[in-house]
Amino acid sequence: MSLGAAGGSAGGLGWRGGCSGGTPGYHWEGRGVSPGCHRDVTSASLGTLGGTVGRRCGPRAVARRRLPTPRACAERARSLRGLPLPACSAPRPERLPLPAGGGAAMAEPPAASRPPPDLDTDDCLREYRHLFSPDILAGQVAFITGGGSGIGFRIAEIFMRHGCRTVIASRNLQRVSEASKKLAAATGQQCLPLSVDVRQPQTIVSAVDEALKEFKRIDILVNGAAGNFLCPASALSFNAFKTVIDIDTIGTFNTSKVLFEKYFRDHGGVIVNITATLSYRGQALQVHAGTAKAAIDAMTRHLAVEWGPNNIRVNSLAPGPITGTEGYRRLGGKFAEEASQFDTIPLHRAGNKTEIAHSTLYLASPLSSYVTGTTLVVDGGSWLTSANNFPALLAGLGTDCPDSLCLPFLPCVSYCSASCVAAGLHAGLTLAAYVCRDFWAAGANKNQ
Repeated sequence: MSLGAAGGSAGGLGWRGGCSGGTPGYHWEGRGVSPGCHRDVTSASLGTLGGTVGRRCGPRAVARRRLPTPRACAERARSLRGLPLPACSAPRPERLPLPAGGGAAMAEPPAASRPPPDLDTDDCLREYRHLFSPDILAGQVAFITGGGSGIGFRIAEIFMRHGCRTVIASRNLQRVSEASKKLAAATGQQCLPLSVDVRQPQTIVSAVDEALKEFKRIDILVNGAAGNFLCPASALSFNAFKTVIDIDTIGTFNTSKVLFEKYFRDHGGVIVNITATLSYRGQALQVHAGTAKAAIDAMTRHLAVEWGPNNIRVNSLAPGPITGTEGYRRLGGKFAEEASQFDTIPLHRAGNKTEIAHSTLYLASPLSSYVTGTTLVVDGGSWLTSANNFPALLAGLGTDCPDSLCLPFLPCVSYCSASCVAAGLHAGLTLAAYVCRDFWAAGANKNQ
């Protein structure tokens, strides 16, 4: 049912008042009309003209039922008692006040949506306030792929600040070795760096064996290894598509299956898969990553069903645009921030790595003991409102921009291959095929 307003009387949004212009009469849903008129109660639409709402007058009105207002009833009762009728005291209809600034975002968000402190670099937080119990993961061990940088690094840090020892695994042993020193120094917990290529099951077997030898247990697996870049499907090479599937989807299955066989089957455990919202609306320029992550979400549900009897919980976590990640730096995050493109996100900002780490902590902890087979979206509502106009995004991809991609920042491109930038993706769409070729040939991945 629609309510239209004209002349500032009945109808409209947030109006108050039971009579119009001080004239007693009849109403429908609290909107006043003139005496001798009535509402066609079967009508699905109420329009206004000159301050009177959808009235019909004359002989035909007699055949229709009129709905008396509370004031009309009171007046009738008073007249029967011979009492004088007071002037109408009902307030004239008025609009409800809008928030200061015409509804603009508040300068300081309330505590419920205020982001925690974070750093853009792969360094440990200078200060940290526990929102969860500090010992919620005490005595446990987490195996984190892609733990040497970005989201994976912050997940490792937050876990360790809650009593957990960690194994951070990556193809780049030097990266995870440096990261482990920072993490151990900041948290006082053990952190074991290992070299792993998630596309090669044997390297995972060796890493898991070494971790079990060191810690005697593994309670949590976080599958965070990933690779991404921007490219239209028409320019995407077969090998580039396959490589993203190999790292994201097959790598997630490989690691999960090895952990299941080596430890989880007999002892239980928790698996958290870092995925994305790219497939929800068919995000342009992301057919490779969107397909890979959608497959992981499906895998999450299958494994939750099959491994639940072994006391294994399996969930996915889908981040939005996250500051301080390789994807944010290389795939247009800074440009989007300066162009106020994050204003289109319901919470009007990008997220940060600590927020993703806190959400992962929830899924890995006993707080989610009855949660399995689901995807937790942590994106401030980004996927609901972010740009997805393919021609416009394609035009932005072809723009010559020296520092970042000049296009609206896509939801959840918080990881990428360093070779994207090395190939000079910012120089134009004509380089897209070269970027893809460079990606699979080099096998480079910042978070793997």
